[in-house]
Formats: sequence, structure tokens, C-alpha cells
Amino acid sequence: MVLAAGAGRRLRPDTDGLPKALLPVDGPVTILDIALRNLAAVGLRDVTVVVGYAAGAIRDRAAALEAEHGVRLTLVNNDRAEEWNNAYSLWLAREHFAAGALLVNGDTVHPVSVEKTLLGAAGNLSQAGIVLAVDDVKRLADEEMKVVTGPDGRLTRITKLMDPAQAHGEYIGATLIDPAAAAPLADALEATWRRDPSLYYEDGYQEFADRGGVIGTAPIGVVDWVEVDNHDDLRRARQIAARCL
Repeated sequence: MVLAAGAGRRLRPDTDGLPKALLPVDGPVTILDIALRNLAAVGLRDVTVVVGYAAGAIRDRAAALEAEHGVRLTLVNNDRAEEWNNAYSLWLAREHFAAGALLVNGDTVHPVSVEKTLLGAAGNLSQAGIVLAVDDVKRLADEEMKVVTGPDGRLTRITKLMDPAQAHGEYIGATLIDPAAAAPLADALEATWRRDPSLYYEDGYQEFADRGGVIGTAPIGVVDWVEVDNHDDLRRARQIAARCL
């Protein structure tokens, strides 16, 4: 599953009429190409893509993306993507993660080792319905989606709004969802966006944990990756793609 509904306002004019996921990072290769390639590489070929801003650009390329990466795409439309945040986007895809899913953000460039780490960690984290890929090596600043974990590696807090010195790492935008966690996660996401539609899906994860749901974490090790929010990030994404992917 790929979340690719965001408008990418800080990346304009590059995102005028183009979703962030379709920004090229290695010649014609886009962020979405890398996401689909990674998912296919670990055997996940039925892929749901949540679209919103400039959704037509992804629809127009869907057949070519399927042929290029050997995947079958299902597009879920968020018609409020330019008004509301991504807690709503992920909730809209609830029927598609009901049987379990590996979710990646459509604005993140990382190697397939991240997906492999998540899939490998699933069997080692008993009772964890959700597993988050976490960078516990990177030095954190204010913008990052920070996580706090207990001694057993389970998440206790996830937010951007905390002192980086108190965090144990950064959630990098990749999640493994077990089928048993799907319904309570959907309920937590609905409660989150109904409370405030500007909230992130990670706020839904916090709601899920506050309700007693178990969220595990999987450290990714020393990995070059980037979340593409601005033009500096885009330049780094292109360096990573050219060097490592």
C-alpha cells in the first residue's frame, strides 16, 4: 500500500499538477516507481495506492506502472486531500488493509532493506498488531515524526511535537499491519480524523496504542533514506537514488 495523496506545497513549482510521488529522482524513475519496485521485490504485487492531489496523473500512468513493476494497482481516491491530512487518507483504504498490508509513504525514498526488515521483524514481535520501521541512528530535529519506545521495543508515543532529546528514533513512513489489527486501527483512524481532520495517520497510531493496541518497532540500521518535503530533500533523494538504489 502506498499513500500518495498529498499536494507537496513546499515543492512547488515542481508539484504544480503533479503529486509528490511522481517526482523523478533518478532520470525518469519516480518516488512511486521506487516504492512499487520495493514492494514487488518482497513479493507484494497487489498494491493499493491512495491518490488525491493531481490524482489523474497517477491514473494516467497506472497501466504503465503495472507493466513496469509487475504489480496490480487499485487506486483509492481521497477527494479531500488538499483540505485534510493523511489520517483520513489511510482510513479511506481500510477495506484494503483489512487482510493486512505493508504501507509506505509516497514521499519517501529508501532501499528495499526497509521492507525486508519489517517483514523479518513481524515474527519476532509477539502480539504486535502493527510494526513501524524506525531509524534509531539519525540525529533528530523538530520536524521528524519521533517515537518513544519501552524496554520491549513497543511504542508508547509517536508525534512531531516533542523534544528530540526525549525520542528513541524516527518513524520513517513504513508500517506492517497485521490483519488482526486492521479493524481496531480503522476505528482509531476514524476517531482521529473526526476529532481533527488536520491530524496525521501517526496520530491514529497513537490513538490505537492508547486504546491498548500493541505497536512494535523495527530498527532499520544504518540506511540512506529521506522523506521528500522540500527541495533540499528532493536533492538528497536524487543523490540516494543515484548512489544506492
